[in-house]
Amino acid sequence: MKNFAELITRLDQSNKTGDKLEALESFFKTASPEDQIWGIAIFSHRRPKRQVNTRQLRTWCQEQAGIPDWLFEECYQSVGDLAETIALLLPPGQSSHEKNLSDWIEELKSLENQEEETKRKFIRSSWDCLDRTERFVFNKLITGGFRIGVSQSLIIQALAKHLGVDKSQIAHALMGNWDPEQTTMEMLRSPVGVTKDSSKPYPFFLAHPLEVAVSDLGEIEEWIAEWKWDGIRGQLIRRENQSFIWSRGEELVNEKFPEILDLAASLPEGTVLDGEIIAFQNGLPLPFSILQTRIGRKNISKKQLQEAPVSFIAYDILEWKGQDIRNWPMHQRRSLLESLHQSNPHPRFELSQRVQAQSWEELTQIRQSSRDYLAEGLMLKKASSSYETGRKRGSWWKWKIEPLTIDGVMIYAQKGHGRRADLYTDYTFAVWDGEALVPFAKAYSGLTDAEIREVDAFVKKNTRERFGPVRTVTAELVFEIAFEGIQDSPRHKSGIALRFPRISRWRKDKPKEEANTLEDLKALLKQYGG
Repeated sequence: MKNFAELITRLDQSNKTGDKLEALESFFKTASPEDQIWGIAIFSHRRPKRQVNTRQLRTWCQEQAGIPDWLFEECYQSVGDLAETIALLLPPGQSSHEKNLSDWIEELKSLENQEEETKRKFIRSSWDCLDRTERFVFNKLITGGFRIGVSQSLIIQALAKHLGVDKSQIAHALMGNWDPEQTTMEMLRSPVGVTKDSSKPYPFFLAHPLEVAVSDLGEIEEWIAEWKWDGIRGQLIRRENQSFIWSRGEELVNEKFPEILDLAASLPEGTVLDGEIIAFQNGLPLPFSILQTRIGRKNISKKQLQEAPVSFIAYDILEWKGQDIRNWPMHQRRSLLESLHQSNPHPRFELSQRVQAQSWEELTQIRQSSRDYLAEGLMLKKASSSYETGRKRGSWWKWKIEPLTIDGVMIYAQKGHGRRADLYTDYTFAVWDGEALVPFAKAYSGLTDAEIREVDAFVKKNTRERFGPVRTVTAELVFEIAFEGIQDSPRHKSGIALRFPRISRWRKDKPKEEANTLEDLKALLKQYGG
């Protein structure tokens, strides 16, 4: 536990990739094999099942610290994180321990089906022998949500160096349904341990935004252009007479898309496809808002299947007849995919069509019509490229159209998490509706650290009302909000919802009176909305 607590502290203290890698490598060198596996699992969002609820943790903390409800609530609102609040409020411990991270996890798991009093005694005695940082980690093991800025790619890089194996092998090993209780470090080191799970997807190849003039990519004949679809990235797997649908977020989504599961079952044995699940009907894509009605639902009704039909647009094939073909050149994989699509007709099986152009100038003109096809722009894939692991530059580029923008006034602010738990970093923006300001979007990304500190100072000086963790602020600051899509939404006060809103820039040049209006939003909705 001490090793893992030290790792959490080091990761939270720096934004530098090198520092984070060094901290991870140090942990892998010093921690026990069991703790290494559980550390990887926790960073991969595989924490143990919760055995104690937050109400119980809060109550037992107040008992141990001897503080009333109102004081706990004030502290919680100030800190912004329950696990950290409890760790700060508890009195100093009176004992010590020699338990590893894996020992603590096993003891937490043993609480299942125990009486509340048994849980209470265990939690309070545990707090008493942990230092403040260990308490924070212990509480997080229960509540979840380590927000410390460690990407999966960093974990993979550090682990690959520690084990002395290729990063792509580690990335593949950490995909899918692996279980920290059944997985060992030796299994991660061995390619056999990676591939024995028939449900295991491949690591996704992710494109970088195009960073140069498109003409700098060379001859257009060397590239394959396709529309960049706005859906759910997924892999369809058919192995050992079983079918699996994996999202890019490593969620098995078989139950959510039964028609896509039926498609997967129709594929030849030993086939893995990469593509996009999108709302689709009568040969045309539908707005993402329709697909959203299916997301988050485990049980899909017949009515929902009819109102929100989906298809799978395939744009790559990763495995054929049980053989990993990711090292084949893109044009060869594409030819095989086209043949498979032609020989395996299914009403939910679509092929991502190539966008043909004779020159970059012509393709640039075609790209401008992306929204007419409900696409976000174009994907550019080098015809000779293999299917790589993770986000790499050079072979695949996403060439998105410029986002839509609107200028809004900040009216609410809320504190962030982790390093930013004491800073107001989450904001709500409004547009004018006559003399009133109507909220239309929330955003928390897009500002520099210096700008965040400046906004935070403004919020603290200009707070008008408090509603739990939220502060109403003087309506004065104007920001340009960028977004990818716009749609009707009866759940929002403005009647409009934005897709992927983020702060594009701080409009210090614009007074609040010149921010956009609800009518401006409605005009965008009429032009681009679904």
